[in-house]
Amino acid sequence: MALIQFEKVSVSYGAPSHPVLSSIDLSIEEGEFVCLLGQTGCGKSTLLRLVLGSEQPCEGRVLIDGTEHDQPDPICGYVPQKYSLFPDKTVMGNITFGPEVSEFNLLTRLTPRYFRQRREFRQQAMQYIRRIGLQDADAGKYPDQLSGGMQQRVAIAQALVNRPRILLLDEAFSALDPGTRRDMQVLIRQLWRGTGVTLVFVTHNTQEALQLGTRVIVLARETPNHGSRVVLDLAVPSSCAADVFSRLVARLDSAAGSTRESEELTPTIGGATPHDLAAAQDLLPNEI
Repeated sequence: MALIQFEKVSVSYGAPSHPVLSSIDLSIEEGEFVCLLGQTGCGKSTLLRLVLGSEQPCEGRVLIDGTEHDQPDPICGYVPQKYSLFPDKTVMGNITFGPEVSEFNLLTRLTPRYFRQRREFRQQAMQYIRRIGLQDADAGKYPDQLSGGMQQRVAIAQALVNRPRILLLDEAFSALDPGTRRDMQVLIRQLWRGTGVTLVFVTHNTQEALQLGTRVIVLARETPNHGSRVVLDLAVPSSCAADVFSRLVARLDSAAGSTRESEELTPTIGGATPHDLAAAQDLLPNEI
């Protein structure tokens, strides 16, 4: 059974009705790294909110591990595009906030168990602080003392500390400079491999999608009056030569109906450059 299952899902907003997603059928298996690609307004973020449970479909069903849910569930962690940290809490306070709130209310915080558990939460948070590449001294810093890249690292730790089975990232790297963005791409790939979490990553950047994902799904509208559908669902090979990489980029750009971002990135798949990889044309569909 797929971990995430969309069955004929449609979403419309407003009156008169404005279709956003139309009859989406989609399955995502546990442990996949899926990148969602498409133009602005095609419904990528809506699809994430459906998985998260913060939004419900107008038609069809969204099943998470075989069950419909009508509110956010701890099975999903979420990292938005804009920094989501509490400005009045330190790095440590931001990471431990979720576990503390889910485990204790105001009354139970007066019990000895709370203080014992809080120490465990802080120890766990410190492990994540190190895992995301920050120093122990950063634990006491506030968000306004951190760079954009550091803030997004903390936001990822904040999402992972509850040990979700699904991690959703909504253009989480788009506001970062190119160098920091590359560092974050390496980090998220390492965390995905290390945790086994199922990752759904929204991006506008075609090369980023190919570099990170094991699978790229493209959403697009047939006409402005129709909701978006899945127009391409591509399994990404673990390695390929530079010319094949370029053809994959072109195919995805064509399907999305957009020009990819201007950021120049070294073509990589699975963390290695094409110069380090054997050509894999035989792994790819003939029509590419």
